[in-house]
Amino acid sequence: MDCLKNISCRSQSLLLVLSICSIIFGFVLGLVLRYSRDEPWSPREVMYVGYVGELYIRALKGMIIPLILSSIITAIGSLDLKLSKRIGIQAIAYYIGTTFSAVILGVLLVTTIKPGKGSTEQQSGAVNNEQALYTPDILMDLTRNLFPPNIIQATFEMHKTYISPPDLSSNKSKHLIQKYNLSDGELPPKHEWPLTKIYVSGLNIIGLLVFATALSVALAKMAPSGRPLLEIFKSLSDASMIIIGWIMWISPLGILSLIASVMIQMDDFSIMLGQVGMYVTTVLTGIAIHGLIVLPGIFILLTRKLPFRFIGNMSQAFITAFATSSSAATLPITLNCIENINKIDSRITRFVLPIGATINMDATALDEAVAVIFIAQVRGMSLNIGHVFAISLSATMASIGAAAVPGAGLAAIMMVLDVIGLPAEDISYVIAVNWILDRFRTVLNVLSDSLCCGIIYERSKKELNSMDTLNGNKEQHRKPSLNEHNINDHSDKSGAFEEADENTYMV
Repeated sequence: MDCLKNISCRSQSLLLVLSICSIIFGFVLGLVLRYSRDEPWSPREVMYVGYVGELYIRALKGMIIPLILSSIITAIGSLDLKLSKRIGIQAIAYYIGTTFSAVILGVLLVTTIKPGKGSTEQQSGAVNNEQALYTPDILMDLTRNLFPPNIIQATFEMHKTYISPPDLSSNKSKHLIQKYNLSDGELPPKHEWPLTKIYVSGLNIIGLLVFATALSVALAKMAPSGRPLLEIFKSLSDASMIIIGWIMWISPLGILSLIASVMIQMDDFSIMLGQVGMYVTTVLTGIAIHGLIVLPGIFILLTRKLPFRFIGNMSQAFITAFATSSSAATLPITLNCIENINKIDSRITRFVLPIGATINMDATALDEAVAVIFIAQVRGMSLNIGHVFAISLSATMASIGAAAVPGAGLAAIMMVLDVIGLPAEDISYVIAVNWILDRFRTVLNVLSDSLCCGIIYERSKKELNSMDTLNGNKEQHRKPSLNEHNINDHSDKSGAFEEADENTYMV
């Protein structure tokens, strides 16, 4: 047994070292290729460089649906319904609380540093003027996607509502000109624009979560008669984790390919160092404070244990998050790290993590608040307390509605811009640096999800142990947690962690 543990630890360490090296080599390779010739690289050439990374992301995304459905159904179906309710309430409270605290932190930093003062140049960036987003429509689409009319369709499409500027030259729009006394070039308010309801390509994770939760609650209520179906989903969940373990071994090549392809097609570094450099610095400062001080502080406060070893064990997930810039694509790796390295009970992880990957976007909310106030500062717009409150509230709501995929933060920023009356085209002030900020945002979002699992597990131990005692299956869901070992002891001669009294970890 000790031999197997040592082999497992060495394998995880080797994979981590290879992944770290892949990031470094990816940056170096990308920069060398980027500046090896004067003319820019064509899209096809960039595709060739990033091809292995594309395959890596496709493999990860291919595991999202079986993993989410089986994990949620297995986790809730295996728990007492009262405990499931308690865990769900705690998770949602944590996610909303940390998201709002991230927004407040972002507002404090951007109003203190004032990165937009003295800057008047607008950055280049493509913005789609044909289709716009309207805040009420975004919130209603979020609710619509909770209840997909076709569960199969939810695996590849989601509902979205767009509005388009009206054609004021048509007879149908003449009443708008008279109603608002519009002159040439003026447009009516957005609530008067024609709307289009369509289904767009993309995974409707939140709809799948609702379906899986409802099915798991029904199976739990069915008790013995629902056990066979529950066992099928449990087997699917276990098989998914084995496949994810295989995929992790191609992650170094995939990460190297992704980083290199991004570096090849990046804009001039002078953009980051000059015109919006202070904006980038403000966002990264907020991410660092929230990730290194606020979230660990919440963990210590609620569990009275230090989270540093727990966080260190999540390194592979953080590297994958940085490479893919997608919480959803990183979800399989996050689950693997939390269950197989941190040894957190799978009934907690497979319930809490899929929800977190969908609605918990701390860094996205922080960036939205900073970006909107930065743009207002650049424009010379004076913001009062009402504006700041509206930005804080709408940034929290927009981050919850943002999809866990690359680039979703830009759509959320456009929504918050609309709240304070700034045009969506102003997103061009920050669009040039979104590619790098998106990666740091994803790392923070994954960290927040992971710490939530640790907190809820520590606060639910008694109930889980009671269930295990009644069912006689304690070892079915977890092995001794690394968090139960003395986190200050690094000198065990055998190489294994010593069991210690619970009071040892009290802060």
